[in-house]
Amino acid sequence: QVQLVESGGGLVQPGGSLRLSCAASGFTYNKYAMSWARQAPGKGLEWVSDINSDGSTYYADSVKGRFTISRDNAQNTPYLQMNSLKPEDTAVYYCVLLVPPDYWGQGTQVTVSS
Repeated sequence: QVQLVESGGGLVQPGGSLRLSCAASGFTYNKYAMSWARQAPGKGLEWVSDINSDGSTYYADSVKGRFTISRDNAQNTPYLQMNSLKPEDTAVYYCVLLVPPDYWGQGTQVTVSS
């Protein structure tokens, strides 16, 4: 069965960096796009970034120029490198596989605070 397990979240000061990872299993990883989404406290879900099987990428305007999505097809792992973090980036970050019925990881908390 499909499993997505995020890691790498934590507490970081404004301006700092974190790298999120998502251990993916149970499907042919290199054939599918992978995504990251986030949900801040009391707010709705925000789509953050996608990376397609061909390596093409999408970023939300709110993270463009600060976040970089990548994928390691040998390790079945997508990454989200987050630089210049801001307090408004505080959220639970989810790894997502958009294949029906859509699969979500359990999420990893990112807190940006001084």
